[in-house]
Amino acid sequence: MAQRLALQRLLSLPSRGSLASHGRAFGTSAGRRNTFNVQDGSDFQDRVLNSTKPVVVDFHAQWCGPCKILGPRLEKMVAKQEGKVLMAKVDIDNHTDLAIEYEVSAVPTVLAMKNGDVVDKFVGIKDEDQLEAFLKKLIGA
Repeated sequence: MAQRLALQRLLSLPSRGSLASHGRAFGTSAGRRNTFNVQDGSDFQDRVLNSTKPVVVDFHAQWCGPCKILGPRLEKMVAKQEGKVLMAKVDIDNHTDLAIEYEVSAVPTVLAMKNGDVVDKFVGIKDEDQLEAFLKKLIGA
């Protein structure tokens, strides 16, 4: 009963402006704008191979446990680079042709691409320090 009264009081408080004024804004983060799911071969061509920025390509699968750990960790590290690098996510079950073309034999496989060329690669999970070093090497920082 006390919890219900506390909740009613909280809900009846007058609004004090948006949540943004309290430092808790919601919306699309910069990291999300730098990360995208590859839709097909032409999308890969346009957004990865023709990109003016370096691109990290995360080959993953829905059924892959390590992919579920690495994916969010990698997205977070890409977001920290403040737009200097993009991240393309490629589901190998939906894009087998790309997986074969880039010789992906295990997931997760992550490629570092610059000007349409693979310049670095790793397979498996990495910790945040290793990911940061991988990204800094790619962007030349």
